[in-house]
Amino acid sequence: MTEPSSDDGRDLRRETERVVNEIAQGLRGLDAGAEWFSGLAPTRRKEVLDDVAGYAMQAHITAADGREGVARSGVKPTANPAVMICMDPPRYGFSNLPSAEHPKAFRVLVSVFAVADTRRRERYCRGTCGHAWHNLPPATGRP
Repeated sequence: MTEPSSDDGRDLRRETERVVNEIAQGLRGLDAGAEWFSGLAPTRRKEVLDDVAGYAMQAHITAADGREGVARSGVKPTANPAVMICMDPPRYGFSNLPSAEHPKAFRVLVSVFAVADTRRRERYCRGTCGHAWHNLPPATGRP
């Protein structure tokens, strides 16, 4: 088996950024995003979890965002990823969880990111935002 090239890594990061922001903006459903995530190889899932955790950190998530995101995620509040994200400050290291926890971690991270990023778009970027990821085109035939 060969190692992925650095181009493959950049492509995955771009795809991850697109999928996560589509979910956050309601252009793609969480279930469709989770299905995309589940279709990745285990090593890719870890990379995606690290990337999404980074997006959440950049969005300055709060414990309140964590609780709201967990409620939206469909993951039990007692599951490891849910507990980790609701701590104050939130705990990271989701890719270090057992692989069986990765789909739950993805759902939690994306849901919490969506809460925090929506707040940021509404408060700080409304009408003046130049962030390409905040100005995605409407979905066309995506699940």
